[in-house]
Amino acid sequence: MSQMSYGRALALWAQRDGDVPALVFGEFGEQVLSRAELDRMSNRLARVYREAGVTPGRLVTLSLPNGIEFFVSCLAIWKLGATPQPISAALPAVEREAIVQLSDPALIVGADPSEYRQRLVIESDFRADPDISDAPLEEIVSKCARAITSGGSTGRPKVIVDIRPALCDPDVPENRMLTAGVTLCPGPLYHAGPFITAWQAILSGGRAVVLPRFDAEACLRAIERDRVDWTLFVPTMMQRIWRLPEEVRQRYDISSLRVVMCSGAPSPIWLKRAWIEWIGPEKIFEAYGGAERIGGTSITGSEWLAHPGSVGKPLPGHRLKILTDDSREQPAGQVGEIFMLPETGRGSTYRYIGSHATASPDGWETLGDLGYFDSEGYLYLVDRKSDMIVSGGANVYPAEVEAAIDANPAVRSSAVIGLPDDDLGQRVHAIVDAPEGIAEEALREHLDACLVRYKIPRSFEFVAEPLRNDAGKVRRSALREARLGLK
Repeated sequence: MSQMSYGRALALWAQRDGDVPALVFGEFGEQVLSRAELDRMSNRLARVYREAGVTPGRLVTLSLPNGIEFFVSCLAIWKLGATPQPISAALPAVEREAIVQLSDPALIVGADPSEYRQRLVIESDFRADPDISDAPLEEIVSKCARAITSGGSTGRPKVIVDIRPALCDPDVPENRMLTAGVTLCPGPLYHAGPFITAWQAILSGGRAVVLPRFDAEACLRAIERDRVDWTLFVPTMMQRIWRLPEEVRQRYDISSLRVVMCSGAPSPIWLKRAWIEWIGPEKIFEAYGGAERIGGTSITGSEWLAHPGSVGKPLPGHRLKILTDDSREQPAGQVGEIFMLPETGRGSTYRYIGSHATASPDGWETLGDLGYFDSEGYLYLVDRKSDMIVSGGANVYPAEVEAAIDANPAVRSSAVIGLPDDDLGQRVHAIVDAPEGIAEEALREHLDACLVRYKIPRSFEFVAEPLRNDAGKVRRSALREARLGLK
């Protein structure tokens, strides 16, 4: 079948079998929405949005939590030829306003109208008048499929607009999914990975099983209950599931899983190996890339066993190379900054609002990550360039130190930053989230067996709250500024 708009694709599945669930939502799967219900509700809501001023080509900011309303709103926006721009519903008003000023949306959904006297706002939990028609609308293709907001390493917001049209072939599932498969979506939908994969599932006739927030045991419960065959986890999620008591992990039947995709951050070797031993290498996959879609890699579990720590080889249609600070290409085994170029050329996949790309003299772009290729062309991530610590003249990559710290069973999460030091320039400082507590000496002894001496933190700080969000992200720059007393 040929490519068609997202709205038409969903309508096609509703016509084929409208009673089939498109969405299951809730920690216990309490809410179910059929294909036909999603289609009709989005038709009605699209008419409300159109009356409010949403027109083709405009952005619509969605400040909504994971839930049924999020999906109905997205589809309504696409049916008007506009572009959904999801943001965290938990953002403070100041941060949300900074994003709104950048994106200048036609409508904000989910905010308090009293905070936006000069903009059109529809509150969350809005219900369209049932007398409004739910008949199909004229088909319009959104020129830009989505607009994902990122704070990056600096914390300054930018909007990454996917400039490819919102088109799909409903009979050709993507990302190793199955037609009419069942996909678990445990992450926040304002992040690119959960957003894209949830819609890939629905638009290929599948069912998206969505959790209100990540919960380790709730994931296993959903996999067993709904016979989930595909899911996307970030390493933080995989670690929290693995750290469940073994009797809890073994309580659930997760044999329906075909694909566990890992993405969003470097995956520690010990954690990946543990999952491979648990469910088998044929079910484990990893992907690396960004919402910009300028390049990426993938690797299977079996490949990973032959190349532990790698994120794989470049995907078809994308080229990657490793460059030094003066734009010289690095040979295999040498660390440098990762640059990418899609076969369709620079500027063919995205545009920024509020930022600009960093590019090499010949037009290749970077997401700011450091890494290297091995002799067989497999890529290994080291860290983000902006997060690297230079201590006593040696480069220390926080992700490597954090992986070693997190391997200790008493640790739930950690963040490693560089703080000023008169002697070393920067000292390695570890912030450790260990809810049940751990002695610093015991942690140092653990790290002695994992890291060379200069990489072991000179100072430790123990906290009792998670340092990474459900998407596996940590703002090292903000943690550093807080400890330096900066705003």
